[in-house]
Amino acid sequence: MNKRKSLCLIMLALVIALGAFMGASSVRADAKNIIKGDTKENIRIVQQRLKELGYYKISVDGIWGPKTLAGVKNFQRAKGLVVDGIVGSRTEKALGVTLKSSGGSTSSTSNADLNLLARCVYGEARGEPYTGQVAVAAVVLNRVRSSKFPNSISGVIYQSGAFTAVADGQINLSPNTTAYNAARDALNGWDPTNGCLYYYNPATATSKWIWSLKVELKIGRHNFARG
Repeated sequence: MNKRKSLCLIMLALVIALGAFMGASSVRADAKNIIKGDTKENIRIVQQRLKELGYYKISVDGIWGPKTLAGVKNFQRAKGLVVDGIVGSRTEKALGVTLKSSGGSTSSTSNADLNLLARCVYGEARGEPYTGQVAVAAVVLNRVRSSKFPNSISGVIYQSGAFTAVADGQINLSPNTTAYNAARDALNGWDPTNGCLYYYNPATATSKWIWSLKVELKIGRHNFARG
C-alpha cells in the first residue's frame, strides 16, 4: 500500500513538472521578440541601432533572425540587462530608440512629425540623390536620439541656427512625394549615414567649425560627419 502510494505521488510530481515545462515552452514560443510588436519597421529600427553600436553586422532587412537575436542578447549582456533576447521597455530605452506599438494607428503627432521631416528634406535636399535625401532625414532623427540635441523632431529642426531651410523659410514649402518617401524610409530605420549628426554643402558652407569635422561620407553635394 505504501509502495503504491509512493508510486502515485511520483507520477503526480512528474505530471506537474511536465505541465510546467510545457506551459513555459508555450509561453516562450508565443512571446514577442519586440514587446511593442514584431513589425518590419520596429525590427529595422532595432537592427539599425544595433549595427550603429557594433552588435549587428549584416544588412538591415526588417526580418528577425538569429543574428538579430544574438545582437540583442549581446547588447543586453553588455548593458547589465536581463539577457532574454526580447526588446522590452528597458532594452528599448537602453538602445535609445522609440518603437511603435503595432496595434495602434498613426497618431496626429506622428503625422505631424512625418510632414515636418518631409518639409525639412524638401527644403534642405530636393534635387539631391534619393539616398542623400534619406540621409538628411536620418541626421535629424540621429539628433533626436542624441543627448546633445532636443529630443523631438520639431525641437531639432527648429533649433536656432540648425537648418538653412528654417532660416530662409523653405521649411514652409510643400514637400513632394520623394521627400515624403525619404522621410518615411528614415523613420522606418534606414540611415545611409550610419549615425552622422551633421551635414553640409562644401560649396556654400561658411562655418569654420563645420569644416573641422571629420567627413565620414559624401552623398551628392553634401558631406556627412558624426561630430
